[in-house]
Amino acid sequence: MAKILRCGDLMPGCNFVAEGKDVAEVMAKGAEHAKKDHGIATIPPEMVQKVQAAIRDK
Repeated sequence: MAKILRCGDLMPGCNFVAEGKDVAEVMAKGAEHAKKDHGIATIPPEMVQKVQAAIRDK
């Protein structure tokens, strides 16, 4: 089943949505977005856990 991440669930006010075939694809898109739009070059482990918890089935 496809997966979806709404960045606004983690960063209020952000409208970015990542969709992918699995968690790994959504995480990759989310990491690129975090670097480009939020200036987060390296995602700390605690943020990875929060992001993974926010990924839902589409």
